[in-house]
Amino acid sequence: MSYLNKNFWKGKRVFLTGHTGFKGSWLVLLLNFLGAEVTGYALNPPTKPSIFEICHLQDSIKSIIADIRDLKTLNKAIQKASPEILIHMAAQPLVRESYKFPIETYETNVLGTANFFEVLRSCKSAKVAINVTTDKVYKNIEKNKGYREDEPLGGDDPYSSSKACSELVANGNHRRKKVRSS
Repeated sequence: MSYLNKNFWKGKRVFLTGHTGFKGSWLVLLLNFLGAEVTGYALNPPTKPSIFEICHLQDSIKSIIADIRDLKTLNKAIQKASPEILIHMAAQPLVRESYKFPIETYETNVLGTANFFEVLRSCKSAKVAINVTTDKVYKNIEKNKGYREDEPLGGDDPYSSSKACSELVANGNHRRKKVRSS
């Protein structure tokens, strides 16, 4: 990991939504290794067993179990954490589940992202925010190469289109504070 500047992350206050999920748990492990002070905000781990529980990550960070759709609780958590870096990963991440529960998928992936950026507007400590989405945000044209960030957004299922909407929410907030979507 020579490309990561451990000195940069040491002591940085990081607020991470979705910290109990698969990718979120791995990011917590990495941020802990780098010496960041992490506050996580997510629902309970989605699987049993989960990386979050197996690695006892609740013991190494400030873990807040709450719903990204709850603006008031999210605002309180972010203001209390006073983060310098905010990473938004909370999502309903499953395509099949999005067909079963499309409204919940849109509420979590779109409204949750809007809530994140709404709170970010009043977070004085924030230096940078990252909105993590997926390659599924791009219009599927069945090409053999990977998609690039300048390609059109799309989505033929509730998950994919909700994550494309998440990109649009982030883009609509970029003039208020500098944000990066990936």
